[in-house]
Amino acid sequence: MNFLGNIIWLLFGGILGAIAWFLTGLIWCVTIIGIPFGIQFFKIAAFVLWPFGKEIELGNFGAGGLIFNIIWIIFFGWEFAIAHLIIGAIFCVTVVGIPFGLQHFKLAQLGLIPFGARIH
Repeated sequence: MNFLGNIIWLLFGGILGAIAWFLTGLIWCVTIIGIPFGIQFFKIAAFVLWPFGKEIELGNFGAGGLIFNIIWIIFFGWEFAIAHLIIGAIFCVTVVGIPFGLQHFKLAQLGLIPFGARIH
């Protein structure tokens, strides 16, 4: 299911989402202050490209990561998380959409607290 789910995900928006996150990361990396945020955008882009079969482990972010996570949540993390929770809930209405809804729930976690999160 992981391979088939990733192919379907990729064809129906995963590639466009990954490109958008990657380009946003490049824009953030233009400034020295934005580099840590740009790296997180690259992490999200890699997950958006191929999410099935991957798990998100939150934590281990330290004091700097805590500060960056707070800044992230204030400016765009909470909007990203709420959007993916709503999209995931809509997908979970049908049996066929449940696997895709679960991927959106993972994206909501990663989008809320990306600093210190690991993708396995």
